[in-house]
Amino acid sequence: MLRKTTLLMLCALTLSFSLSAQEAWSLEKCISHAKQNNLTLKQAEIAVSQAELTEKGSRMARLPNVSARTSLGFNYGRGINPVTNDFINTRLGFNNWNVDASLTAFNGGAITNTIKQSKHSLDAAREDANTQFQNIALQMASAYLNILLAKEQVTIARRAIDQTQEQLSVIDKRINAGTVPAADRLDILAQIARNEQTLIQAENSVEINYLTLKNILELEPDYNLEIVMPTEIMNVNTDIAAQTLSSVYTQALNSQASIKASEARMKSAELGVPIAKADALPRVTLFAGLDTRYASVNNFPSDAYGTQLDNNFGQTIGAQVNIPIYNNHRTSINIERAKLDIINAEVQNRQAKQQLKSDVQSAIANARAAQTELAASERSLEAAKAAFDNSQKRYDLGAINTLELTTAKTNLDTAALNVARAKYDYVFRLKIIDFYLGKDLKLN
Repeated sequence: MLRKTTLLMLCALTLSFSLSAQEAWSLEKCISHAKQNNLTLKQAEIAVSQAELTEKGSRMARLPNVSARTSLGFNYGRGINPVTNDFINTRLGFNNWNVDASLTAFNGGAITNTIKQSKHSLDAAREDANTQFQNIALQMASAYLNILLAKEQVTIARRAIDQTQEQLSVIDKRINAGTVPAADRLDILAQIARNEQTLIQAENSVEINYLTLKNILELEPDYNLEIVMPTEIMNVNTDIAAQTLSSVYTQALNSQASIKASEARMKSAELGVPIAKADALPRVTLFAGLDTRYASVNNFPSDAYGTQLDNNFGQTIGAQVNIPIYNNHRTSINIERAKLDIINAEVQNRQAKQQLKSDVQSAIANARAAQTELAASERSLEAAKAAFDNSQKRYDLGAINTLELTTAKTNLDTAALNVARAKYDYVFRLKIIDFYLGKDLKLN
């Protein structure tokens, strides 16, 4: 019995320790975790690594090409006697060694411009990865705030159930005292059922939004995730009244990775024309080589292997000039294609900026609308609370029936839920403004 009690105590202590050791996840921690584990971001990092390899390869093109080769074999039949240089019919053994090197000395600036182009492409890949990260962070902020909203809705629904239960207790006393009809109890029970339904919906919303957040974080659905509950969700620093389209858009142009990526691609496209033109210019290549050989012929005397390699050792050095004359208009077509790439990149850049301006304008309008909605819902809540207090007093005096009282209570509960929705919607709209202003997404 003592061992069983001790074991139960140890299990309880272990469970208590694990629960107390569990760290609640802040929005900042969620974003940091996603940056390291989200699969979409990992794909973007792979694209960056590929762009880095391309940029490295373009720089390595400046270096010479060096290769070595050797061949070993036998020649049967008619051949040349390596000793007398006469034609003979016999078996000839041979072993050749060669080392060759080449270096592009001039190619119309194609290598230099390709290096510059690959650097701009690398910048674009990095900004694409940043764009993915910014989008994931914004999605996470939305899921995080939806969890907070659902949790507050759960609290409101539970409080409504408790209050309605208290009303039921009062009604039961009055029914027993004979001051109200027994049918009035049905209205309160119906109100309790509606409140319980609202509670179930809010609890389901908590679970659904937790699953959404876990999916972004690449966590298992059964992972025991708990987020930090801010002490004051409305403690925001952004003054939406002071934000104008011009000011937010100007900062967004400097902070949005999608715009930086678009501009990098435009610079990359501009280098396509000189790269294409380089194909019409002469190409100068420097080359050098080392070679030697060994031969062994049946029935003929031959020098030793090392002696032959030494005697046959030769060197080659020189330059080759390749002058393009006609290549089926390939160069001119590539130049025209490069010019079209520039036009396309410029159009895409203007489209990205226009879309950003539209998004910023919508974000400001939505934030101001959310602020107005919040103020209206708060006034509605005050009015619903005053109406319910008045209905409660009139009900106590017998001036209204239970149905009218429960209707006033329903209106009060609905108003409280509307304030919660408006509050979190307003906070999220402000976070979108912060996003365009280049601020870190966090909840104070």
